[in-house]
Amino acid sequence: MAAHFTCRMPRLSLRTVDSLAAIPAPAWDALVGDRPLLSHAFLHALHETGCAAPETGWIPHYQTAWRDDLLVGAMPLYVKQHSYGEYVFDWAWADAYRRHGRRYYPKLVCAVPFTPATGPRLIAADATARRELLAGALASLAEGRFSSLHILFPLAEEASACASEGMLLRDSVQFHWTNPGYGEFADFLATMNHAKRKRINQERRKLAASGVRFRRLLGREIESRDWAFFFRCYTGTYRRHHSTPYLSLAFFERIGADLPDNVLLVLGERDGRPVCAALDVFSRDTLWGRYWGALEFIPGLHFEACYYQAIEFCIERGIAQFEGGAQGVHKLARGLLPVTTRSAHAIADPDFARAIARFTADERAEVAHAVEELEASSPFKDTLAPAGDAAQERAIAGKDAPLDFD
Repeated sequence: MAAHFTCRMPRLSLRTVDSLAAIPAPAWDALVGDRPLLSHAFLHALHETGCAAPETGWIPHYQTAWRDDLLVGAMPLYVKQHSYGEYVFDWAWADAYRRHGRRYYPKLVCAVPFTPATGPRLIAADATARRELLAGALASLAEGRFSSLHILFPLAEEASACASEGMLLRDSVQFHWTNPGYGEFADFLATMNHAKRKRINQERRKLAASGVRFRRLLGREIESRDWAFFFRCYTGTYRRHHSTPYLSLAFFERIGADLPDNVLLVLGERDGRPVCAALDVFSRDTLWGRYWGALEFIPGLHFEACYYQAIEFCIERGIAQFEGGAQGVHKLARGLLPVTTRSAHAIADPDFARAIARFTADERAEVAHAVEELEASSPFKDTLAPAGDAAQERAIAGKDAPLDFD
């Protein structure tokens, strides 16, 4: 066992689960609470529709903690044969292993597949169970079957716990909008500086004048034809980015049926014909922007479907936060501010661990500088003068951008 991270033997009963079918949905959901992206329905849909399954290189390897027959902790852990769909990019690490004649895959990844949303990864009601889950995962790594363990988008306190066990931390940047209690969209606009407020009002007026109208549908209101149209838009977006979509129509239809109070579909229509669609997932306090697409280019369509409709929905529902994901400094001008997110990494090979530790230290400094530049371009009143789009792009240059809500 490499000496650079701690490995303790677990005291709880830990079991590896290769299918959520082995765990009753009520027991799992009682553990995760109001977190639809971690719900039994969402994760099991990914597995059963073949999106995150052994055939696609995602092998469920869930770490669960038990006291007698009571589920008290869990990690959504996968054995990975590649690095697709993770949104924390380690392709350069894998290439370095290959060039030195070593194998990077398989590796262990703790994440919600295809979902760059911060949330619990050491899911448990008490600190003891969380420590035992992490100890069990690190013990699996120490057995020599996997090159590394990667915990993606954990909560801040979980990242700290990982660091205390010797894991390396990486930083990245996302864009989030917060709701201090706006009564309507105009209240939000009133907090922005004149130039940005004017720009948003102009965008919305021009789009309305073009004849585009929007409908917001919750899960149970979304019909088969709506899902079919959305899926056409979703796959079209991936094709334009010369990429392959991860998710299937069957998956989207299933979460619409199984999570009817957590799925929002925004449809843009002109002359009774749909022209664009955007999909969000939400809880009582957070909305996550996920995917969008359009059949034609209409100025302002993207911003309205992906951001303004989501912000209006959050204001109407009293939702405190809208996570727009990574990629796209254009989000800044729409009121989404930069937020640092983290991941934790244990590298079994001590030589590679030292090299990667140097890389992550340099990267954290670069991300901190990027966030400073982006914050200087805040669209809200009483802030520093904007750095400009070119400076903003430089601030995040060199970091692989995931295909997210753009």
